[in-house]
Amino acid sequence: MTDAHRPPRRRTIRKVNYWRLGLVIGILLAVIGAASAAGLVIYGLRDMPAWNPKPLQTNMPSYIYDKDGNLINKIYVENRDPIDIEQVPDLVKSAFLSIEDTRFYEHKGLDLRRIVGATIADIKSGSRAQGASTITQQVVKMAFLSPEKTFKRKIQEAMLAIQLERNYPKDDIFEMYLNRIYFGEGAYGIKSAAMVYFGKDNLEKLNLEEAALLAGLPKAPNNYDPFKDLEAATRRRNIVLTTMVRNDFISEDQAAAASAKPVSLVNDGKSRHVEKYKFPYFVDYITDLLIEKYGETQVYKGGLHVYTTVDPKVQTAAERALADPKNFPKAKYDKKGVIQPQAAVVVLDPHTGYIKAIVGGREHKQKRQFNRATDAVRQPGSTFKPVVAYGPALERGKSPSDVVNDVPTKYGTWPVRNYDGKYRGYITYRTATMFSVNVAAVKIMEETGVQKSIEFAKKLGITSLVKGEDEHLSTALGGITRGVKPLELASAYGAFANEGVYIQPTAITRIEDRDHNIIEEVRPKKTIAMKKTTAFLMTSMLESAVKGGTGYAASLGKRPVAGKTGTTSDDKDAWFAGYTPELVSVVWMGHDTPTTMPRVYGGTYPAKIWKSVMKEAHKNLPVKEFPKPKDIVYATVCSESGNKPSELCPEDSLVKDVFAKGSLPTKECDAHVLVEVCSESDQLPTSACPSVVKKSFLKGKEPVDTCKIHPDYNSGNNSGTATVPVCTDPIHSEAHLAIVPGPSEDGGCPPEVIQYISYPPGEMPSKVCDIPEHQKTKKPVQNNRYRGRNYNRY
Repeated sequence: MTDAHRPPRRRTIRKVNYWRLGLVIGILLAVIGAASAAGLVIYGLRDMPAWNPKPLQTNMPSYIYDKDGNLINKIYVENRDPIDIEQVPDLVKSAFLSIEDTRFYEHKGLDLRRIVGATIADIKSGSRAQGASTITQQVVKMAFLSPEKTFKRKIQEAMLAIQLERNYPKDDIFEMYLNRIYFGEGAYGIKSAAMVYFGKDNLEKLNLEEAALLAGLPKAPNNYDPFKDLEAATRRRNIVLTTMVRNDFISEDQAAAASAKPVSLVNDGKSRHVEKYKFPYFVDYITDLLIEKYGETQVYKGGLHVYTTVDPKVQTAAERALADPKNFPKAKYDKKGVIQPQAAVVVLDPHTGYIKAIVGGREHKQKRQFNRATDAVRQPGSTFKPVVAYGPALERGKSPSDVVNDVPTKYGTWPVRNYDGKYRGYITYRTATMFSVNVAAVKIMEETGVQKSIEFAKKLGITSLVKGEDEHLSTALGGITRGVKPLELASAYGAFANEGVYIQPTAITRIEDRDHNIIEEVRPKKTIAMKKTTAFLMTSMLESAVKGGTGYAASLGKRPVAGKTGTTSDDKDAWFAGYTPELVSVVWMGHDTPTTMPRVYGGTYPAKIWKSVMKEAHKNLPVKEFPKPKDIVYATVCSESGNKPSELCPEDSLVKDVFAKGSLPTKECDAHVLVEVCSESDQLPTSACPSVVKKSFLKGKEPVDTCKIHPDYNSGNNSGTATVPVCTDPIHSEAHLAIVPGPSEDGGCPPEVIQYISYPPGEMPSKVCDIPEHQKTKKPVQNNRYRGRNYNRY
C-alpha cells in the first residue's frame, strides 16, 4: 500500500500540566516584576541626589555673647540648639528608639521586617497609613529629599540611607536625628524642645513622662502640641510609655506611674512659650552688621559665634530709663500704634570704641525694627557747637577765655538769635558754652572758617554732612541738611573724651564659625582727630556747662561730667551729649514725625535720662579726673578782653583759666578806662557826693549819669529849682530827704514812699529820714556765676 493510500494517523491530545504552566507563568511574572522593579530602581536612581555630606549639617543659629562671653541671644530661622549624643540620657534615647525605630542599632539603614509588616498592614487597610521609615531614612529625608510620598522618593530614600550607614556610625546618625527633627512651637532638635515645653536647658533634668511626651511629638507636632491639645498630647505620651514597656526599656510599674502624672508645662501651661529676646535693639544692630557682611544664610543658619561689646549692666539701665514714663512728657500713640515722643540712647567706651549699650526706642515689638539710636538722622541743635565751632577754634590756638561780642547780629536776611533772648556783650568762649549762646558760636565759626570747621567735624566721624549744602554758618547751630545719628554724635564726643583720638564705634570683637574657628577679629580704626590740648580745653568748657550752665541736670555730683545740651529752634529735637573719664553717652528725644514739644529742652528730659543711665553705669567705679596733658598751663586773664590783666582791670573781671602751652595771651588788656565816680552810686559825682573814687570801667560802658543818691541841691537848674527824693512815710511830721541805697547797698526808704519833689534854692528839706527800718546796709558779697571764678578744676 502506498503512502498516498494510507489512512490518516490520529493526533494524540496531551493533557495540560497545570503545575508546569503555573511555574512558567510565575517565572515569567517574576522576570517581568524584576524588570519592572529594576526599571523603577533605575528610574529612581536617575535623578537621585549625589552623595554629599554637606546637607547633613543642620541649620544652626548664630550665638550672640556679651562682653564677658555670656550668651545673650540667638539669631535663627529654626530655633535649634544642637547637642552631642553623649549629652543625651539613656532614658531619652530609649523613648525615641521605642516609638521610632526599635531595631535602629541592628539594621543597616532599612528595617526589612518593619517594611513587610507595614506593607501587610497597608494592604489590609487599603491605605498607606503605616510608616516603615527607620531613623536613618528620616535623617536622609530631612537632609536630601522632599516630603512627598512616592515610590521614586522611597527608592531614593532607601539607597541614600544605605550610603549614610556606610559613612557614619550609628551614634552620629542618631545625633543627627535628635538635632534635626521638628517638635512644634518653632523648636528644632531635642534640646530646644526641652526648653520650649519644659523650660529645661539640660536633658539630664527630663523625667520619664517628659521624655515620652517629647518622643511622641515628631510624628505630628501640630496635632500633639500640648499647648494646643493637652489631652491628645497625653494620649500620645502614654502610647510611647507602652512601647517602652514592650521593648523592655522600662517596667510596667514605671509606665503606670508616669502615665498617671499630668503633663506639666513651662509656665504651668498658662501661656504659650514666649521667646526671650534679650537686649533687642543691640541684637538688631548686630544682626544688621552680620547680614551686611556675611549674608542672611550664614547668619541665620551658619552657627556663627559672635562676641560683642554690650555691657549688660549699662544696657539694662538704658532700657529701664527709656521704659520709665516719668522720663518723658505726656505720651500718646500715633496712627501706627507707636508711642510718642520717642527717644534713643547710646553708651560707648571712648578709649576702645566699644559700644556698651544701644536702645533705639521706648518699645520693641518686632525683630529688626527701626533703631533710632543707629538709624535715625535728626537735627543736632547746640550739641553740634563743640563739633563745628568751639573744637575747630581751640584747635587753631584759641582758648576758653577768649572773648566774643554777644550782641544782636544779622547775616543778610538771617538774624542770629539767642534761645533766651538775652545778649551779654563781651563774653568768653567758656561762658558762651555754659549758656549755649548762639551768636557766639556763629561768630566763632565765621572766624575759624566754614571749610576748616567742616573738615574738623569729618575727623570726628560725622559722615552725614552734605557737600555744598552744609557749608554755611547755620551749621554752627546744628542747622544741617540731613542731621546726625545718635551713635555718630556719641563717637564724635568720644574723641574729646579720648584725648583727641577718634575711634570708630565697634559692637563686635570676634566672630567664630560653628566649630569655633576664628573668622574675624575686629580691631577698631583709630584716627588722631585733634591735639590732646584741644580735647582737654573742650572738655574743660563742657564741664562748666554741666557745673553751672544749661546741662546742670546731668550732674553726677563729685564725678567729673562734661556735656552739652541741644534743642532745635522749633523744639522738635532735644539732645544731651556728655561724657565722664570712663564713658560717653548721647540721648535724643523727639517724635518720629518731627513735632514741636513744648517745654522739652536738652537740659530737661534728655539730661535726666542721661543722668539715670550714667549713674547706674558708673556704680562702684572710683571717681577720677579727666587726664591732663603735659602741655596744659593755667593763668589769670581779664574775662572782658581775654588778655593779660592790666592795672585797670576790675577785680571781678579776673579769671584763672586753662590754656595750651604757647597760647597764653601776651597783649595787655586795654579795654578799660578810669573814671571818677561816687563811691556809693558808681555814677558821675556831684558836689554833694561825700566820697569820690577812681574806678575802672569797660570802654563804652562808662557812667554818663550824675549821682542820683547825692543830688547837688544848691546848684539848681535853669528854672532855679532842684528835684530831690523825699520820704513821705506818715511817721514824719515834716518833709525828710529819702535814703536811696547804692549798688552795693540794701535797705533805704521803700520805693513806694519816695517822691521826687522840686524845691527852690534854700527851701529843700534839711533833715534826712531817720526811721530805723529805712536805713542802708551793706550787701553781702555774692559770687558771680561765671566771673571771677577759678577754673583750675574745669
